[in-house]
Amino acid sequence: MIAALSAEDRRMLDAIAGEDLVTRACGWAAINSGSGHLAGLTRMADVLGDTLAGFPGGVERVQLAPVQQVMPDGAVVDVPQGASLRLTVRPDAPVQVALTGHYDTVFAEGSAFQTVTPLPDGRLNGPGIADMKGGISVMLGALAAVERHPAAARLGYTVLLSPDEETGSLASAPLLRELAGRANIGLTYEPALADGTLVSARKGSGNYHVVVIGRAAHAGRDFAAGRNAIAAAARIASAIDALNGARDGVTFNVARIDGGGASNVVPDRAVLRFNVRLPQVADQAWVEHAIAACLAAGQGDGLHVALHGGITRPPKPFTDTQHRLFASLRAVGALIGQDLAWAPSGGVCEGNNLFAHGLPNIDTLGVRGGAIHSDAEFAIPDSFAERAQLSALWLTRFAIGGMEINGMPPNA
Repeated sequence: MIAALSAEDRRMLDAIAGEDLVTRACGWAAINSGSGHLAGLTRMADVLGDTLAGFPGGVERVQLAPVQQVMPDGAVVDVPQGASLRLTVRPDAPVQVALTGHYDTVFAEGSAFQTVTPLPDGRLNGPGIADMKGGISVMLGALAAVERHPAAARLGYTVLLSPDEETGSLASAPLLRELAGRANIGLTYEPALADGTLVSARKGSGNYHVVVIGRAAHAGRDFAAGRNAIAAAARIASAIDALNGARDGVTFNVARIDGGGASNVVPDRAVLRFNVRLPQVADQAWVEHAIAACLAAGQGDGLHVALHGGITRPPKPFTDTQHRLFASLRAVGALIGQDLAWAPSGGVCEGNNLFAHGLPNIDTLGVRGGAIHSDAEFAIPDSFAERAQLSALWLTRFAIGGMEINGMPPNA
């Protein structure tokens, strides 16, 4: 049973100023911090670090290790990464919460989409305004309000803001794993749908890169001596695509083949890239076996194949524990007039990582918005205060033990 709003609750909720949260997010969205744009990521980290410094506790900037990337010619190189920001508040409190977000966007340094523009219907159109600089503003607005509440003394939390979520969280994955191991619940601030619908279950995801090495030759004078890497990659691609429909809910998207050159040269190198989505953890072994079988279509007779990549975000099914967590949030939302619903998604995020390491979490606590990953991305201004109030009230209820959610002990 969720208790009615107290005077302390109302003071906390009234302290959340949506206009300030919106203005802050618009300023952040004007800083280009596309994944891989290290200068922009550094600038964004500086600004966020200044904001985090206003909270109790300590702020760390954790430089991430380089990640390996398969280049178009098949070479594997180390690519530098940015830094994650970690704020730790009251680590000895009886209740511990992990809050995560990312400050990278999908918009490259040279993108024409650089600023926030108000639309005639009141929505805000801008890069990362929903995904997820708006979400970070909501998160920090909620935490600032919680600090005004008596329940804050029982609540410890760690905020982790990372620069590589849009590229799979490959470098920040160890930090997410560590974070999951010492919290009771996780909150991630990806955008909800425009109508406020949250994401319940998520598929898992993996990116694969197949490097094919053949033998170059003159296409006319010495064609038989060549071993065509492009043709071999195409055969593998066809075999991968044919896997669609073979297992319920598992999909394979052949995305790209790099390689080749002049039409009178048998190409000796190719790189095939594809993505896999899978709804259940048990699907992973089948996926790996199926991919291995497909590689045979490009091997042999002077052709060599190397597979890179794998499943980096495991599935996040809607378990009983997850359902109880969502039900508790719905009950809190009802206290402030928010009728919450949820639905599954094929997309992935840091919530997949947290769940894979045993941490129940809700990962769409950010603004209401849509058209993310496009220049039509938008956020709804009214949702900033609305979502910050939802998180703040839920956190205080969790801190004072006002919610009974079985099966959710601290992972530590």
